[in-house]
Amino acid sequence: MCPQCRAFITTADRVCPYCDTRVGERAVDRRSPTDLIGGFIPHARFTTTILLLMNFGLYIATAMYSMNHSQDGGFMGLDERTLRIFGESVPMGYPLWTWWRLITAGFLHGGLIHILMNSWVLFDLGAQVEQTYGTARMITFYILSTIGGFALSSYTHHFSVGASAAIFGLIGAMIALGVRDRSLYGADIRGMYVRWAVYGLAFGFMMPAIDNFAHIGGLATGFGVAYVAGTPRIRGEGVWKVVAGITIALTAYAFFQMAELFAFVSREITR
Repeated sequence: MCPQCRAFITTADRVCPYCDTRVGERAVDRRSPTDLIGGFIPHARFTTTILLLMNFGLYIATAMYSMNHSQDGGFMGLDERTLRIFGESVPMGYPLWTWWRLITAGFLHGGLIHILMNSWVLFDLGAQVEQTYGTARMITFYILSTIGGFALSSYTHHFSVGASAAIFGLIGAMIALGVRDRSLYGADIRGMYVRWAVYGLAFGFMMPAIDNFAHIGGLATGFGVAYVAGTPRIRGEGVWKVVAGITIALTAYAFFQMAELFAFVSREITR
């Protein structure tokens, strides 16, 4: 339907034949375009797949470093020194504390079980958020929730790593969708993801090694940003693409700082 004259037109029309108004992509095409690489990667999971590859790639790198440079770390579990070098979140005021660790901590994992559990949840949840909100918003939620989660963790004097801060941020984004949508569908969405959040936080309180402050910070950040962002609309999408671009740039800078610190430590070891 033409947004200007409300006439019915075909999905192939880019200009309305009745009033000559330029017609943009349909919302469904923006949220769920065609699959990539001949259908090998579903588009709804493309960003999620990239995030999973980053997490696993960094885990392999840290595990190999730990096996080569530490006697109490290996592939199944990493030692504290390795995580510190690669950019774990550290308590605010700690001598090594710098803001970029709030991002890199979200891509590090302390052991094989840790990364497998987070990846299992992210594989499905990430696709749901990406298909609902679009790629730009999903990236924004993921990175900002990582920062928000580890900022609270750092403020409460915790050492921490893991993608769970961002995962709780994505849960918060889906809760925000349910809060904004006053229909029965919205109530179902809200109820389901509130249960996810409650179960996740309850599990965290039962396991002393889990940093629930990072989870709470990520959940609150994801909810707040998603409530403001809303779902994709015909106009105003450029803003969120810019915001997503900024978060990607911050992430790239954080990884650059990680590489700089790793290079410095490596030089000191070889002296």
